[in-house]
Amino acid sequence: MNIEDRNTKYNNYVARISPRTSLFSSIIKAFIVGGLICCIGQAISDLLMLIPDMTIELASSWTSISLIFLASLLTGLGIYEKIGKFAGAGSIVPITGFSNSITSPAIEFKQEGVILGMSAKMFVVAGPVLVNGITASVIIGIIYWLTIVL
Repeated sequence: MNIEDRNTKYNNYVARISPRTSLFSSIIKAFIVGGLICCIGQAISDLLMLIPDMTIELASSWTSISLIFLASLLTGLGIYEKIGKFAGAGSIVPITGFSNSITSPAIEFKQEGVILGMSAKMFVVAGPVLVNGITASVIIGIIYWLTIVL
């Protein structure tokens, strides 16, 4: 059997056993859950702004910290995985998804020890995102500097 026949058979097998999902339903679920996460963030920010002498910058920082903490807590309790299965990208795109992508590997590799387990594997999922995001921002910054500043 040549490689093309094998690939065709494999693709047909995957298509047969893969669960069928409705694109419209997935979009609606992602929109609702992502919007709900954002509404929770806005509510935290609004509540923080009720504190005397609270600046918008400080409230924004505390809001991000709160959402990261809540997502990590829900990941540790096994709840965020259920939210992710239901909402898909709606739970991945906000800052809570980033928190989940760091907390999950830390929990998974905890038994291998603090240094070689949690610390070494914590950025397995988020690391490539960070590297590519930072690289893209540096390249865009250089292009901006070359075209606008000079």
